[in-house]
Parts: sequence; C-alpha cells; structure tokens
Amino acid sequence: MNAQTATPSTFPQESAPAEARVVLRGVSWQTFKALMADIGEDRACRIAYDQGILEIRVPYEQHEEPKILISSFVEALADELEIEIRQLGALTLEREDLTRAVEPDTCFYIQNESQVRGKEIKLPNVPPPDLVVESDYTHSSLNKFNIYASLGVPELWRYRKQSLQVYQLVEGEYQLTDKSLAFPFIPIAEVPGFIEQSKIIGQRAAVRLFRARIRDLLP
Repeated sequence: MNAQTATPSTFPQESAPAEARVVLRGVSWQTFKALMADIGEDRACRIAYDQGILEIRVPYEQHEEPKILISSFVEALADELEIEIRQLGALTLEREDLTRAVEPDTCFYIQNESQVRGKEIKLPNVPPPDLVVESDYTHSSLNKFNIYASLGVPELWRYRKQSLQVYQLVEGEYQLTDKSLAFPFIPIAEVPGFIEQSKIIGQRAAVRLFRARIRDLLP
C-alpha cells in the first residue's frame, strides 16, 4: 500500500467567489448551534465548524454531480456484494466536547451498518461513518481533514480535478493510499473515468458500466 501523510500543506488554499463561501470567526458553540437551528435542515449550504471558526458554503453544480455519481457507485458496490449500507448524505457530524462539526457531501455506514441501523446518529455514542465523500470544486477555508480525523472517520474519499483520492486514518492522521478499506478490490484510478463518461453517455449509463466492471472483478 502506498501511503502519504495528509498535511495542511498538501491541500493548497485556493480562493473562491465571495458569494460561494462565508467564514465567521469567534463563534461560540452555543451561537453555532443557534445559527444552525435558525437556518434549519432544509438548506442548500454545507457547514464546517472548528473550535470557533464557522464556514458556510454553497456547493456548485460542478461540486454536486461527482458526489451523486460516487454515491451511485457505492450503492452499486453494495448491491453486487449483497451487503447492507446506510447512506446518510450531508449528515451533520458533531462533537460538542471537541467543539467541531462538519457536513460531508455524503457519508456511509458500511462495516458498522448493523450497529447503527435504525438509530439516531449522535457522536460519540455510536461510531462515526465508515466512509465520507468530499467533492472539492473549490477548497474549504478550514482543514476538514483535521475535523474528520478528530471525529475518528476511518476512510475519506476526495474527488477533485478528475481524480479520486482515498485516505485512511492511521494513528490520528490521514494517509493517502491506493486501496479502499471498505472496498479493497475496486481500482480507485478507474472511478474518475466513469464520472467523465457520464458527461457523454449519461449518469445511469455510467453507473451501469461501473456495475459491469465490478462484476468482472468479483470472483
């Protein structure tokens, strides 16, 4: 397994249009919770909160489409393997004791699905999701890798610039790897190609091609 430790310098900070992202500093946990209650759950924005810094971000179309396709690929994997998964979308993952919170683009319980089936997700009373997916069209102002690591998320997929990177949590830090913990047999490098094909043949056709590829790989 090829491994590379993920550090803040690994992810250069790029600017995004002002209307796409708002960063507030000096926000207490109580104020953060009050703001989230006022905004409500039926919203298009994503949030990340790290010890007093709150980021509110509105995803672009270019951000959303890869996430949707990756979700469909994970669902196809589960169907072909005949396993249960629990997908919870942009579930707010938060720990008041750590004063950190984050909303992934989507997240999955896979290895621990049976432990959380039908349960309300309240960290740390239940395990964190086994897999979170981030589709980065623009960079976050916060180092969300640090937030996910503190929450104990074991695997993170990051799609950016037609590339899918897989990270595993090792001794509190994410390391870049060429294999997935949840699905070690899938060729990670091939996944972006299916996303690109969807622009020509359509999303469902791309998912069908991906499913056929998985069937070829399975014994």
